[in-house]
Amino acid sequence: MMKVSAMNAVSKTLILAGLILIVTGVLWHFGSKVFPVGRLPGDITVEKENFKFYFPIMSSLILSAALSLIIFLIRFFTK
Repeated sequence: MMKVSAMNAVSKTLILAGLILIVTGVLWHFGSKVFPVGRLPGDITVEKENFKFYFPIMSSLILSAALSLIIFLIRFFTK
């Protein structure tokens, strides 16, 4: 019996992770006009003749804060 319940927990977690990735991908693709991830003030872009360097500092911070909040809420409501 233990294997079945553990397997169900793993499969549910993988399904949830997949759904989150799909939703994130759709929002990233279609939501880039609403929320310009990657073009925020604070993102560093250096463009030269044959060189382009991009370092998304603010986008990374906002994404990290959002993911931390989502994980906190999931853990808070599943206890």
